[in-house]
Amino acid sequence: MRRRVVITGMGVITPLGHTPAELYTSQVEGRTAVAPFRRFDARTFPTTFASEVSGFEFERYLKNPGRYAWCGVNSQFAIAATQEALIDAGLFDQGQGDRTRFGAYLGSGEGAEDFPALINSIAAAADPDGSRSNPTRFCEEILKVLDPHREAEIEMHTTVGHLGTIFALDGPNLACQTACAASSQAIGEAAELIRAGDADVMAAGGSHSMLHPLGISGFNRLTALSQRNDSPRTASRPFDLTRDGFVIGEGGGMVILEELEHARQRGATIYAELKGYGTTADAYRMTDPHPAGRGAIRCMAEALRDAGLKPTDIGYINAHGTSTQANDSAETAAIKAVFGEYAYKVPVSSSKSMLGHLIAAAGVAEFVICVLALRNGVLPPTINYETPDPECDLDYIPNQAREKWVDHVLSNSFGFGGQNSSLIVSRFRG
Repeated sequence: MRRRVVITGMGVITPLGHTPAELYTSQVEGRTAVAPFRRFDARTFPTTFASEVSGFEFERYLKNPGRYAWCGVNSQFAIAATQEALIDAGLFDQGQGDRTRFGAYLGSGEGAEDFPALINSIAAAADPDGSRSNPTRFCEEILKVLDPHREAEIEMHTTVGHLGTIFALDGPNLACQTACAASSQAIGEAAELIRAGDADVMAAGGSHSMLHPLGISGFNRLTALSQRNDSPRTASRPFDLTRDGFVIGEGGGMVILEELEHARQRGATIYAELKGYGTTADAYRMTDPHPAGRGAIRCMAEALRDAGLKPTDIGYINAHGTSTQANDSAETAAIKAVFGEYAYKVPVSSSKSMLGHLIAAAGVAEFVICVLALRNGVLPPTINYETPDPECDLDYIPNQAREKWVDHVLSNSFGFGGQNSSLIVSRFRG
């Protein structure tokens, strides 16, 4: 028999709350975190708003925060979320259990770029007329100002290394960088390690922030961001005909995955069971999904097969739902292909309509929302849904949460580059 994997702890740091309960309540009540940029002056950018984490005080989460004060917010979000998940699971005490069987799997993005040092060094190395920068002079200048600790933070494996060190997680220590699918894929791959007997407990999830000038300019150049600057709160409108791009956000989240008998033996609270996992590639384009949802179709079908479920067993789909023209129509087409006529009966919604797109951290935040929707019997809405799109004609739970008890929830995460991940979380039944 395959080893069963259950969820015993959760922690999040998001624009809509710093606990799972706050995040879920904000979603059910239809609140949005989208507002004009506070972190830097974005007036010259085509997009001047985002979904930023506010009120986060890193020093609240560690006894010795000074050692990690120089970390980027992506690492700080991950550390805080992991600690909260461990406390929630009753595993924060490092003396509990065999730590060599307890690992971490993080879906992460690049760390914090030292933007001022980079730009000032380029400026200092510029020719007098500003027409070009001298590479030799640039290297001389930037070596004077770069902080080695901050430079290490740019590497994508650094954050999960911090988690192993801080929390004495001596088991598998892994990171994946699959863009918007990363934290969902980390959860799925961590579950596979437990199923295979290579670990008993895994902290899995993701953390990311691209709310800096290079990140925003990159997505603007891709024309991926909404430019609804006159109404930021209504800018994220998945599946709506008038959608014009996603709203970028930031955050982190971790869940504690545990082998069922291990959880039972220590008397853990079990939130839900992770039943299914699918992962595929579109093998199509770097920034656009396959228009017919080719990779997404196989991904959802694989998750259903892995869970041993039929499409009609799924009671709710938390869509990737980015609010871009390409994603929302392709995801809708894929759901129809997998679910057939039942696609018109199963409720679908996008948490990104309120939360924005947390990029590598999006999947884990949405997974936590799915777990709590399963436990509370209330499905979050898709807000800002005003003008139906003939190509997007499913039940998107428009604008108001819906009371409905379900047994199985599907969560989709589809990344730039064509990486896809689908997770199925189910009500735990002994």
